[in-house]
Amino acid sequence: MGKGGGAPPVRLTFLGTGTSFGVPVIGCGCAVCTSADPRDRRTRHGVLLQEAERALLVDTPPELRLQLLAAGVTHLDAVWYTHCHADHVHGLDDLRVFSAPRRRLLPVHAPADCAETLRRRFDYVFDPDVQPLEGTSKPEAALSVFRGFEPMTAAGFALLPLPVPHGAGQAYGFRCGALGYVTDAKELPPRVFEALRGVRVLVLNALWFGRPHPTHFTVEEAVAVAERLGAEVTYLTHLSHRVGHAELEARLPPAVRPAYDGLVVTIP
Repeated sequence: MGKGGGAPPVRLTFLGTGTSFGVPVIGCGCAVCTSADPRDRRTRHGVLLQEAERALLVDTPPELRLQLLAAGVTHLDAVWYTHCHADHVHGLDDLRVFSAPRRRLLPVHAPADCAETLRRRFDYVFDPDVQPLEGTSKPEAALSVFRGFEPMTAAGFALLPLPVPHGAGQAYGFRCGALGYVTDAKELPPRVFEALRGVRVLVLNALWFGRPHPTHFTVEEAVAVAERLGAEVTYLTHLSHRVGHAELEARLPPAVRPAYDGLVVTIP
């Protein structure tokens, strides 16, 4: 995408584009898991939003340290969680490097149910009474709750949180200016669809071709949503080992593209 005039563009970096299994899957010898194409190596899903000196991390997948090293990230202003499934949160301790040296509280934003899970699962991070022993460190974070369709600001980015069905619960996508971002969704409810109208860049999850999944879009379902919304370009992510990058490129319509780990997209 080209740069717009005036304000600096937002850069979207795909840190990871895989499902909860990642690709290659342990013990699997399929064509994608054994592929020589580096775009078929997918760590668990997470992205980074950057504008000028501001940086917002979306989710903390288990490979977060390796992802941030690969992307050359040395600074974060805040973290925003889509939901609290393990593949989206279990790299949280890697945030320590961004808070411990200056003993600053890193802002962490999460929906209410996820915030409660974070407080339980990572009590040593969010309980101010838990202090590290002298000579040791822990992530220092301040947790705040956001609600669906209530505009908010994280790391200086104006976001509109968008709740989407994900199994028995919800995950949260967002709109940020010309960017629409939705991962771990099975459908876009009418209110979410309307909130995304007019985005120029869209991110959607898509597992594979064919057989429906109870909590995620298939490729066909994601393409149908993308065509209805009519974004200039849609990137598919949260991809399984049942579909390779080259196959996706060959089968997708021109305005829909597969994302891959390390891809950087400029949002006008």
